[in-house]
Formats: sequence, C-alpha cells, structure tokens
Amino acid sequence: MKMKFNLLVFLAAIVMLSVSCKQKSKPNENLAPNVHKVTAEEVLQSSNYTYLRVSEDNKETWIAISRREAEVGKSYYYEPNIEMTDFVSKELKRTFKTIVFVDKFSDQPITNVKASMDNTSKGNQPAVAKEGIKVEPAEGGITIAELYAKKDSYAGKTVKIRGEVVKFSAEIMGRNWVHLQDGTNSNGAFDITITTNDVTKIGDVVTFEGSVTLKKDFGAGYFYEVIVENGKMLPQM
Repeated sequence: MKMKFNLLVFLAAIVMLSVSCKQKSKPNENLAPNVHKVTAEEVLQSSNYTYLRVSEDNKETWIAISRREAEVGKSYYYEPNIEMTDFVSKELKRTFKTIVFVDKFSDQPITNVKASMDNTSKGNQPAVAKEGIKVEPAEGGITIAELYAKKDSYAGKTVKIRGEVVKFSAEIMGRNWVHLQDGTNSNGAFDITITTNDVTKIGDVVTFEGSVTLKKDFGAGYFYEVIVENGKMLPQM
C-alpha cells in the first residue's frame, strides 16, 4: 500500500513539473510559425542593408535586413525569407558563405499569425498599390497595364517603361530589383519588377528599358508571370 502511495506521489510530482515547464515556456508558444528568436553577435552596416551575425541555440547565422539600427547583444525576432550561398557584398568587399535575407524583423516578439501568413517565408511578396501615382508613359514606351494586357506579344522583346519606384532591393542574386508603378492597372496587375545593375531609390520617377520575360522562376518561390530583365535606366528628359 505504501509503495502505491509513493508511486502516486512520484507521478504527481512529474505532472506538476511538466505543467511548470509548460508555463515557463508559454511566452514562446505564442510566436508566429517559423519565427526565430536570436541574439545579435555582430552588426555590419552598408548603404542599403544591415548585416547581422546572430546566434540561436549555439548556432550562428548571417542575416540581412533593410538598413536600420541594431545593437550587439540585443535579442531580435525574424522570419526567414530567402537563403543565398556565396553572396558577395561589393560595398563591404566580403563574401558570405550563406546568408538569409529577411523582410520581417523586429525587436519585439512576432506573435501575429495573420501577419506571418501575409509575409510568407519564401517568395516574392504581393505588391501593394500606392495611392496617388499617375505617371505618363515615356516617349515610345508603354504603360504597365499595356504590358500585362499584351504580355504574350511583348515576350522576348525590349520595352520602355516609365514609373515611380515603390520598392528597391540591392545586390540580391547579383542584381538590383526595382518595383515600378505608373497608376495604370490591368485586371489587378499594376506593379512591374525590373532587374538591373543601376541604382535608384523609392519615390524616384524613372524610365527603364529592358527585355520582357514570362513565367520566370528564380527558385525559392520567386516566380514572376511577367518581369523585365537586364533593365537600363535611361536619362530623364
């Protein structure tokens, strides 16, 4: 009888310990899926990006985010976006064996599940129309709506497109990425991505000339129904 009592006490202690452990870990249970909590071990700044060497469970990783202030020793949260190998930063004159580019990064826990779903861990993010944009097409050029509406006829051809820069990402996969909008829309398509070696910034109104490619798959979820590649930024008249 005494042995049974001792066994029950032992089992009760295990249950209480388990509940206690779960309660202690509860703050982490609310993190959105695929979120990493890390500690910044090293911070490198460039013109467009902040590079961080971070640690998580005794494992170190390099991540890159849009330029912002970050502190060594501070905890951060992020969702991975795209991982690249042998990535070369020309500005830092450094090659990263592996590095993860991150869109969602915060010094506060990322707990919003909907926000996590809206910012998928891989692939290009859905474009958001910027209000108030109205850019006239360049001479001899086409609008973004015309490109999407007649994409099959433009495939493989060189086009000229003028618009406002709504997003600029530098030095990804050996090229810069420009998102243009001109205020036109074709069945919900209003944003065109252009790959280029030229540099611009958000808010600039620019004209690009480049080759139209359909159904372009760069891997890691980066798939484009229509994209303009090898874009050359033309002088503004």
